[in-house]
Amino acid sequence: MRQVLKEIEGWKRQGSGVALATVVKVWGSAPRPLGSKMAIRDDGEMVGSVSGGCVEAAVCQEAKGVLVSGEPRLLRYGVADEEAWSLGLSCGGEIEVFIEKVA
Repeated sequence: MRQVLKEIEGWKRQGSGVALATVVKVWGSAPRPLGSKMAIRDDGEMVGSVSGGCVEAAVCQEAKGVLVSGEPRLLRYGVADEEAWSLGLSCGGEIEVFIEKVA
């Protein structure tokens, strides 16, 4: 978490837009625990982790929308979703990720 905060501070000092993604719910097996965080800069640079591979790419895309609109989003990925399999969340669990713009 300290590394994520350090990067956010640096990016904000540079004038970059930053979104913060946080795992807010976990059901069953998941790649990252509750409270895991990932910061996403407006150019797509990321630090931290909320899941694995393709799920993080999807979260990054959603974060770009949050940076444009300023509206937070709550995303859910799990094995029950056809999209989750295609995104790579095949660990048998489900996660919810909250994305917000960092002021």
